[in-house]
Amino acid sequence: MLYKDDEVLKMVTEMIVLCGTLALSISFWVISIVISSYNGTLQPVSPWRWFFSILVPVVVSVRGVRKRSLDYTGALGALLVGFVLTMANYSFFSTLLTFFFTCSKLTRWGGARKKKIDAEYKEGGQRNWVQVFCNGGVPTELALLYMIEVGPGEIPVDFGKQYSASWMCLSLLGALACSTGDTWASEVGPVLSQSPPRLITTGKEVPTGTNGGVTPVGLAASFLGGLVVGVAYFFTQLLTITDLHLADPQWPIIVYGGVAGLLGSLLDSFLGANMQYSGFDSSIGKVVSHESVTTQWICGKPILDNNSVNLFSSVLIALVLPGLACCVWPR
Repeated sequence: MLYKDDEVLKMVTEMIVLCGTLALSISFWVISIVISSYNGTLQPVSPWRWFFSILVPVVVSVRGVRKRSLDYTGALGALLVGFVLTMANYSFFSTLLTFFFTCSKLTRWGGARKKKIDAEYKEGGQRNWVQVFCNGGVPTELALLYMIEVGPGEIPVDFGKQYSASWMCLSLLGALACSTGDTWASEVGPVLSQSPPRLITTGKEVPTGTNGGVTPVGLAASFLGGLVVGVAYFFTQLLTITDLHLADPQWPIIVYGGVAGLLGSLLDSFLGANMQYSGFDSSIGKVVSHESVTTQWICGKPILDNNSVNLFSSVLIALVLPGLACCVWPR
């Protein structure tokens, strides 16, 4: 009886979120039409755009559940994040899609090796709503601010003509590149690295799976992950914006993504080495993130968990990196 009640509650919750997301999409469309009719500052959102913004996230979320990349709560969170980013800007959508699919593939890759070294390994990743919002919460807030600033639609990165909107675009890209770079490093490093990781704060060799441990392979993977996200953003700009030749050069977006991925991974490792507990549990022969009588301390303090570290890293990258990019962006 309890099992049936849980299933009913889950189904009702899903229906509420789906209906709420649909209502939100329609409201953006109606509001944009009303504002445009009064002052003409915003172009009305076409029905095809809001339909696309709800359909594609639903398809991706359902696929994520079937592939065990998301649990049911993670799918609902991904649906909300996907809708907001897709409605705001198709470049945001392609960046999010690249993050999700590449990280999901890499999480499943080398599963046998990861199962031996990771005490919390889950097949496919099985990300829940907390993990989804720790990676997608900052981009979602930025996408909402972007829609308030310029409305749903695509614009080139041009600090001279659209300073705040360009800042938000790079801030969102930086946050997703940070999450992508960290995930690529965590998934590729333990499988391909031929040498043990070294603690980022001391350079001392530590067991694989230690928070704050880095390898050259992992760092290269983090830069490549951010670069791939930047490429996705750049090519979507080429496909959706007709007057790019009138704006500042857009190719630095690719380099920006790679730098954000690398710096985000380094920042994540630094926070992990200091604010996450890592200890070697002799009873299972693996690194764990909690203290016990069979655990020998390696580094860190039990202040933050992995989700919190991911969130702080993406926030810092989103806040700092666009300002630095503005100073060196070619005009």
